[in-house]
Amino acid sequence: MQQQQNQGQAQQQPQYQEPPAILSTKDSLYLSDMLSWNLVAMKKAHFYAGQCPDPEIKQALENAGQMHKRHYEKILTHLQPQQQQQQAMGNQLQ
Repeated sequence: MQQQQNQGQAQQQPQYQEPPAILSTKDSLYLSDMLSWNLVAMKKAHFYAGQCPDPEIKQALENAGQMHKRHYEKILTHLQPQQQQQQAMGNQLQ
């Protein structure tokens, strides 16, 4: 019975056509985690590529590192307009 109630609640959540203008604390923490994960993965791939004697594996590791770098930078580009907006709002309050 409780499972049916949970399913009903999930269906009642609003569906956004656009992302909300304000990030919740939970969203902010998740984005921070995503940045950390990608940064660590990028650093590890770079380190292991430098240690690897096999050129094919080395290339695969370098490609993986570049992919994580792109993901990290993409997340930052999505956050920059949000940060600029928050800074402008903070300046208006002062």
